[in-house]
Amino acid sequence: MDKSITRIITGTIMGFIMLFSLLSGGLALFIITMLVVIFATREYVSILKNKGFYPSIKVILVADAIFAILAYLNRFNLLSFAVTVCSISAFMWVLFKGKQPYIANVATTILGFIYGGLFPLYLIFLRDIGSQPTYHHLLKVTGECPGKGFVLLIFFTILITDTGCYYFGSKFGKHKLSPVISPNKTIEGAVGGTFCAICMATLIGYMIDLPVVFSVIAGILVALFSQIGDLCESLIKRDAGVKDSGNTLPGHGGFLDRTDSYVFTLPVLYYYFHYVVYDVNTLTNIKTFLQGLL
Repeated sequence: MDKSITRIITGTIMGFIMLFSLLSGGLALFIITMLVVIFATREYVSILKNKGFYPSIKVILVADAIFAILAYLNRFNLLSFAVTVCSISAFMWVLFKGKQPYIANVATTILGFIYGGLFPLYLIFLRDIGSQPTYHHLLKVTGECPGKGFVLLIFFTILITDTGCYYFGSKFGKHKLSPVISPNKTIEGAVGGTFCAICMATLIGYMIDLPVVFSVIAGILVALFSQIGDLCESLIKRDAGVKDSGNTLPGHGGFLDRTDSYVFTLPVLYYYFHYVVYDVNTLTNIKTFLQGLL
């Protein structure tokens, strides 16, 4: 089968599965997110081994599971405690169990459960913004909440950002965005992708009754951090001397290759939507400020 057709089929299936889990929330989103985190973690550890580093996949997966449970239970207040415990555990593993007592293995283990676990799991916290989840025999029920609209805005805005970057980059690209890390990406593509992101965020924002100014800011943030996430994953792969993070997804490479745009975007947009857009006091103050300017 032609590679482009395979890529389209895989992307379509992934898109529908992810869209269904975002709309459903609860257990469906938890399961899908954890599966992505597990596969991405395995790819991350495999990539690092090419550099001679040996992060502990056991410590990373246990940390990921702890973060996921806290996210599912909506216990954001316990995250800092969990990160502290898991970071100490990474040191303990190198001291007593690690193959090589190198600080690099501690660092790559901690990076593994933050980059590949904690950051992607912000998706669950985002989905639950404005909800009061209830649990029936561990089955999470959230109902309608602003968080659903926020995650859909991010989902579609990232898709259009990637498309815009590719189109404008291939048509007008002349100046390299990062010649060493990702020579195919251009400044023109980045600008075009940002323009598309703002348009899509404004459209989705209108549909979920989000003021235009907040939609535009969201579009800029998504475009900026999705492209930074893409470049950072390219940095990891290039430093390790690998082309793709894996071959699990036909036509797309690995899970890290497909989710790199979300890694930084999710935590940044969580804080933006929670503490700027959704927070009633902050929202009121900003509206008053904007009205004063007008």
